Amino acid sequence: MSAHTFTRHDVRFASDGDDCAAWLHLPDGVTSPPVVVLGHGLGATRDMRLDAYGERFAQAGIAALSFTYRHFGDSEGSPRQLLSIKRQLADWDAALAHVQTRTDVDRTRVAVWGSSFGGGHAITVASRHPELSAAVAQCPFTDGLASAKALGARGTLKVLPLVARDVAAAATGRAPVMIPLAAAPGERALMNAPDALQGYQALVPSGGTFVNEVAARVAPTITRYRPGKAARRVAPPILFCITNHDTVTPAAQTLAYAKTAPRGEIKEYDAGHFDIYLGAAFEEVVADQVEFLTRHFEKA
Repeated sequence: MSAHTFTRHDVRFASDGDDCAAWLHLPDGVTSPPVVVLGHGLGATRDMRLDAYGERFAQAGIAALSFTYRHFGDSEGSPRQLLSIKRQLADWDAALAHVQTRTDVDRTRVAVWGSSFGGGHAITVASRHPELSAAVAQCPFTDGLASAKALGARGTLKVLPLVARDVAAAATGRAPVMIPLAAAPGERALMNAPDALQGYQALVPSGGTFVNEVAARVAPTITRYRPGKAARRVAPPILFCITNHDTVTPAAQTLAYAKTAPRGEIKEYDAGHFDIYLGAAFEEVVADQVEFLTRHFEKA
């Protein structure tokens, strides 16, 4: 079957009074295509390769709605660079609600796709929305404690003073105190694995909207967030794409959670956390995802 051509539309939808910016990739000549909603990882914006996935899905006849969370990129929300798990999950719900208002997609065949921190969100969202046709969790963040161990005790201790200052700033109405999302090994950041900073930088296009910092208050909430525990409550089919050399979201912990999903499917890749967005690893994973989504949309 030849690949569909597609058209990319700029979309905005409301989430608790602010707009989330999004792209909708629509396959040309397909009446009421199924649709997959895509959300990115920690502090990442949709221009960091979500369009590459959206294009491949559209070429396969699947519409793709890729959005940027509130407080980041060209989405609304103040203060800027505020990462709230609760608000991001609300953005996912708002994206799904937006899909239900559209007449150019099949509102009965909907899937969610998340990568890294967004992969954890995809697990959580799928556990709350049994009506979904499918879900994909790519190199998903599944356990904050496991990721904190990957950062190490010394790295965690370096973060705490900034957390305290930012919590105080929030309490007194002052501007947030920021912490880098990714930095070189040994430097203070939420991620300082050897491939973290370079991995983020490789995904940012020229003129992109990504800013390498977040309000430091999020760090304790990340440690407490364990979306992998929701895998056993995911009713729809869910594909776990696990990178076996992952320095950010430990593969062993993710695999253990993935095995608890009632209709889970597992694919493992000889790649690192950031490798999967580019090159041969991207080609391998996106082909598996297209096959999985196509198969389950056909059953829906």
